[in-house]
Amino acid sequence: MQLTGAEILIQVFIEQGVDCVFGYPGGSVLNIYDELYKAHDKISHITTCHEQGAAHAADGYARVTGKPGVVIATSGPGATNLVTGIANAYLDSVPMVAITGNVARALIGRDSFQEVDITGVTMPITKHNYMVKDVARLADTLRQAFKLAISGRPGPVLVDIPKDIQSAHTEYEPQPKVQRSNGLKADDKSLRAALELIRESKRPYIYAGGGVLISDASRELMSLADILDCPIGTSMMGLSAVNNDHPRHLGMSGMHGRYAASKVLSMSDLIIAVGTRFSDRATGNKQAYQLGHKVLHIDIDPAEIGKNIIADCSLMGDVKFVLKQLMDAGVSRTPSDWAQQVDKVRQAPDNHLQMPKEELNPQTAIEAVNARLLPEDVIATDVGQHQLWTAQYYHFQRPRTFVTSGGLGTMGYGFGAAIGACFGRGKKRTVLFTSDGSFHMNMNEMATAVSNKLPLTVVVLNNQALGMVRQWQTLFYEGRYSNTTLNRQTDFAKLADAFGAKGFEAWDLESMNKALDEALQIEGPTLINVCIGCDVKVLPMIPPGGTINDIILKG
Repeated sequence: MQLTGAEILIQVFIEQGVDCVFGYPGGSVLNIYDELYKAHDKISHITTCHEQGAAHAADGYARVTGKPGVVIATSGPGATNLVTGIANAYLDSVPMVAITGNVARALIGRDSFQEVDITGVTMPITKHNYMVKDVARLADTLRQAFKLAISGRPGPVLVDIPKDIQSAHTEYEPQPKVQRSNGLKADDKSLRAALELIRESKRPYIYAGGGVLISDASRELMSLADILDCPIGTSMMGLSAVNNDHPRHLGMSGMHGRYAASKVLSMSDLIIAVGTRFSDRATGNKQAYQLGHKVLHIDIDPAEIGKNIIADCSLMGDVKFVLKQLMDAGVSRTPSDWAQQVDKVRQAPDNHLQMPKEELNPQTAIEAVNARLLPEDVIATDVGQHQLWTAQYYHFQRPRTFVTSGGLGTMGYGFGAAIGACFGRGKKRTVLFTSDGSFHMNMNEMATAVSNKLPLTVVVLNNQALGMVRQWQTLFYEGRYSNTTLNRQTDFAKLADAFGAKGFEAWDLESMNKALDEALQIEGPTLINVCIGCDVKVLPMIPPGGTINDIILKG
């Protein structure tokens, strides 16, 4: 049947199972939005306040569902406003399909109104991108984009569609939904080497990253840990892959990880790294990090093997399949007293740092929220101290319940991501932990949450400062607080009311608990402004380039 390019785009969306897209209309995508209007019974379109918020919403949707998030923007500034969101998805391996309009083909390269070479701009931050110059190739290009976004190591793909392509006609033939092609298994030679490495180990440590969540391998990971009788630590992206309360789980390791997770890793003789990339915040001093232990690196992306940490052995393939291969092959290790050594570290006072329980502070605020939510409720964060306090103090129990910006560290990510996550879970309760610094970057999206009556509670940990930068200035710059003491006069509770949400103030534990009890009963968006001190620090902290021996435990 003959369809226009815009009609084909919507038909491919439906064909690929897309039921929700995020975006912002504009001149170069008018044809697309006209077809979305006609297909409103099949595809919901969420209009955000800014294209960056739409990109982050598509990201959050993808993280909680495992399906590709879809975002649409017009040409020029609409397209460039997507860039941070696309980069964020790229660094955290989030499947996303970004659709941008562009000026008509005859106007490309002539500095036309709202013309930007968005494929050139996004080339370094996408798995691939396309400019469609022939309407006959549009459908297959879109299918390739969806397949590429979800296959192998997931990531964002951009398709730029000039306006005249959207109105041109061609024949369209429906096709089945594309399937993820990443059932890759490790080769036999590498598998034998890995089995031998593990068999010789007396103190193995499983270090789990976001790849465990992407491949839905939490069950296989726990089974391997049980067979090897060994502890598990995670990267920040790996949080929620393992139930926080499981006895083998030591928590997040790295710069702001739990003491036991980092200490036990340093004591191990074999690090079994599963779906993680060994970022600088996770390793600290890379030379010291590798001393005394061997490394078995399991990852689907060959580019990650040896990039940051040299692996003694690597297994390239889908994490779920590779872990099954190891267990089917009879993986085992040399018996030892490793479990007793781990338990001794776990019981050490340094692993039980606590903020005062009788006062309102980041820990008591986060624990108060934790106590009132269901295990399947999603927590999103912005970036900064509040993000790391959440990673430390919130007890995640189910996979895909923690939505945060790990690789790019995007302040302003949280609200859009929380909105997308809320839609991804069928408008179920979602909580965003943010701060006054981050929230000022994305608070416009409160209008989106209100317009859609989302059960979304925003908890602002407000210290009137750029807290994480201030912490570094305290510890490493002799207290020279250059441009980090904000002292802005924004009344967040009144601001929430002005948007049409319900705002609350919390200045002690009693008011915090009262605000939470009321806020979580309201069907629409709510905000709680939590007043905390500007010098509360995220601890422990291993200084940049440091080791466990340099760990800071007291502020």
